[in-house]
Amino acid sequence: MYKVLPQSRRYSELDWLRVILIFAVFLHHVFMPFNGDGWHVMNNDSSKVLDDIMVYFEQLRLQTLFFIAGAGSLLLLQKKSAKSFMLSKFHRLFIPLLVGMILIVPPQNYVENIADYESLLSAYGQLMWSFDNNHLWFIEFLLIFMLLAIPFKRFLDGAMGTVWLKWLERLSQSPFGVLSLGLVLVIVRGLAKYLMPDDSHHIENLSLSLFYLFFFLAGMSFIHSRQIWQTLALHRRTYLISLLISTLLFYGYYYSPDLSPYLSLTTRWQSWWWVCTMVSWSGLLTMVGFASAYIPKTPRWLMQTNELIYPFYILHQTVIVMLAFYIVQWQAGIMVKSLSLLVSAFIICTALCYWVIKPFNLMRYLFGLKKVSH
Repeated sequence: MYKVLPQSRRYSELDWLRVILIFAVFLHHVFMPFNGDGWHVMNNDSSKVLDDIMVYFEQLRLQTLFFIAGAGSLLLLQKKSAKSFMLSKFHRLFIPLLVGMILIVPPQNYVENIADYESLLSAYGQLMWSFDNNHLWFIEFLLIFMLLAIPFKRFLDGAMGTVWLKWLERLSQSPFGVLSLGLVLVIVRGLAKYLMPDDSHHIENLSLSLFYLFFFLAGMSFIHSRQIWQTLALHRRTYLISLLISTLLFYGYYYSPDLSPYLSLTTRWQSWWWVCTMVSWSGLLTMVGFASAYIPKTPRWLMQTNELIYPFYILHQTVIVMLAFYIVQWQAGIMVKSLSLLVSAFIICTALCYWVIKPFNLMRYLFGLKKVSH
């Protein structure tokens, strides 16, 4: 029988990666008005270099966050019953999603279409009932994936799951074993994109949801076995080399000359998804491998940050959009504007989390935090 990781262990690597990656999402949205990509609020001038950097890191953040969420779900299901687990996720995912769609998202839509409304207050009357999830689609995906986590946990604990985990354990012994699962992911993503070439962030867009679900279920599978999890740290240098090669292929294709005379549009898009997927998978393994090897503990300040990073995520894009609406109108360069947006948005989001949400149980509940006794 495979060895299950001890429930008492705290996975500090997951704590660190969760905070770092959500902060990376924050940075991504801070710089969106300046990369010329067509966002909620855009600066008149844009930076091609900024866009070239951002398109790469898009392949690394959310994928790994879904992996971390899958690992965390498995650990929680080892401690709680399925009913208790789902009740917890209702309070910590569905309620904040609902609150976010009604209260947090509308200002973004107001700013984007400001000429259509008399004021933000009047816009709320229309926008709060549209239930637009906007950047909170990530929470919607998590809510659905958590429902799937329960039967998948039962699968892992059963006879077929034992066969699956033993096969993964044998595969993980080779430096290229787990890495080779990226080829399966390439096929899954390529086929899904071919059949459903949709770029929307809706759960029914299977070309996106199946892709992220792969990472979520991988997180559940890998952390279920001590042997598999330990090999991630053991083979981290192989994963890093793979990431470097994938990065060269990514930018080699990204900066390649016009290939339309030689390759069909479908082939060009399939090639793009292939290089993106290899960066995503090798990047995930590299980050988790090195974090597992070199991060021994979670300091006290990180525990609190890990808790508050959730409401920080819910608030961050609305704060950024509202500030950016005014900052992009300044007579200043991109560096001054982007740094001003970065500092001001971070201060406001942090202050709201620490002084408005953290001390009050009602606010904690609305933003997905556990109640505390005073």
